[in-house]
Amino acid sequence: MGKKLVLFVFVISLLFSTYSFADVIKLKFTNYFPPTHMNSIIMDKYCKELTKRSNGKLEITHYTGGTLLTAPKIAVGIASGIADIGLSHCSYSRGRFPVMEIMELPLGFPSSWVATHAANDFYNKFKPKEWDTYHTLMFSTSPPCVVQTLNKPVKTLDDIKTLKIRGTGRIADITKALGATPMPLEMVDVYESLRRGVLDGNLGNFEQMKGFRIGELLKFNTTSWKISSVNIFYVVMNKNKWNSLPPDMQKLITDYTKEFLEEWAVSWNDIEIEGREFFLKQGGQIVPISDAEIGRWVKAVEPVIAEFKKDLVTKGYKPGEVDSWISFLRERIEYWKGQEKVKNIPTAYQY
Repeated sequence: MGKKLVLFVFVISLLFSTYSFADVIKLKFTNYFPPTHMNSIIMDKYCKELTKRSNGKLEITHYTGGTLLTAPKIAVGIASGIADIGLSHCSYSRGRFPVMEIMELPLGFPSSWVATHAANDFYNKFKPKEWDTYHTLMFSTSPPCVVQTLNKPVKTLDDIKTLKIRGTGRIADITKALGATPMPLEMVDVYESLRRGVLDGNLGNFEQMKGFRIGELLKFNTTSWKISSVNIFYVVMNKNKWNSLPPDMQKLITDYTKEFLEEWAVSWNDIEIEGREFFLKQGGQIVPISDAEIGRWVKAVEPVIAEFKKDLVTKGYKPGEVDSWISFLRERIEYWKGQEKVKNIPTAYQY
């Protein structure tokens, strides 16, 4: 009996150990940022913390630098299951998320923190159907996109004419409305394009100055945030994979994601400030715009907002519906600007 009992215990132990090994849920997380970029570092933390809090039930492998999927392929790659979770932004797949492209309009976002909270408020209120293909986890935004140039400071609209300025998605429409020639390049190609003179500048932010080292080349940063748009980033999960997760793992991911979002938003502001300091140390100059001149810029980009409305109407949305989205977003920008000041969250621009 003793030997049979030992054998029985051994078999049961083996079964349980085999079950536990098989029960580990392996997920692939993809993003296109370089491994040293804040978004790769903080997403690595996100993956590791979820693994830790799951007590090993989750095992998330993080692929950075576009090694699994490049930026323009992430939306399709997540939907098809090449990766389980992905980070990219809407400009890289223009037209796939038309409603959320509202964040790319020149509405005057002063910081990432403000824009990130406004973006999540917008999604939570309106729940655009374009995201039904995925399980959405969270949204975040870049810092404000402003005019940055190589050799010519841009102080007026006249200064930007004939310049070749990098911009993607609806942000490219803004460059065109301002009088420049839009160049829709992937961010990873911008440094070399600036160095070779293919580009005269970038409609981007201070963060990119350090994160992608373009502050080594760019000389001027125009303070045009009052007509700024932002890149709207998403972290989404393959819907079938999400539905296959046990309820406790779904709850874990949902709860931690809500907690993590604030840290991500603050980190954006932090690296925007770091990027500004990097730019200045390279000898870069911040170019102010007068209130009278910024009024001209506001008027110049009005057609971009009108075109957005026209596009969404052709997709079946009512004009009043689109107007309500823009009004809601403007209201949330003002609300979160106030909260940013109350919470004393540092920003790159004073407003």
